[in-house]
Amino acid sequence: GQKDRKIAVYDLGGGTFDVSILRLSGDVFEVISTHGDTHLGGDDFDRQIVVLVQREVADKFGIDIDSPATKQALRLFAEEVKVRLSTDQSANLELDLGSGRVYRRTVTRAEFEALIEPLVARTIDSCRQALADARCSPADIQQVVLVGGSSRIPLVRQRVESHFNRKPYTALNPDEVVALGAAVQAQILAGQRRDGLLLDVTPLSLGIETMGG
Repeated sequence: GQKDRKIAVYDLGGGTFDVSILRLSGDVFEVISTHGDTHLGGDDFDRQIVVLVQREVADKFGIDIDSPATKQALRLFAEEVKVRLSTDQSANLELDLGSGRVYRRTVTRAEFEALIEPLVARTIDSCRQALADARCSPADIQQVVLVGGSSRIPLVRQRVESHFNRKPYTALNPDEVVALGAAVQAQILAGQRRDGLLLDVTPLSLGIETMGG
């Protein structure tokens, strides 16, 4: 009907990614399609920085970073750099390799974006597929909601905006929005709210087997 609205929810978390297309009619939220990548998330963005540093340390000092402690420190540094590059144009990284050897590096936002570009492109492919499954085009979507910490990355926001040709809705804290949705659903299940209904789709195939095969 006229009141039907379609919403795309782009959810890029630490370890997984998915995009869902919802139809909203009155108080009924219906998930009409979903597509994603269970092996793609913020951790992969961190890994791009980790691999860059490992390569440069091997080139410059001839050291393979293989001790668990150094690897863990590097992962934490990489995550910090990623987070900082969401607000700043560059971020510094310093790693003490022992024996007076220190690796220092400034990572620019442009450099980071070049590293993660293929990963972001994969999420946009999923958006394309979810739209095709829902039999609609980007123009049919009235609102795009970003969920998950990694949706804060400026390149991600730019790509999503240009694909759907509209500014994503960012008033919700991307780290809390899933918890808010779960709380609403819990209220409905507990019978405290009767004015909402969520119809979901499952990304898994289901089958029915009768007794005796």
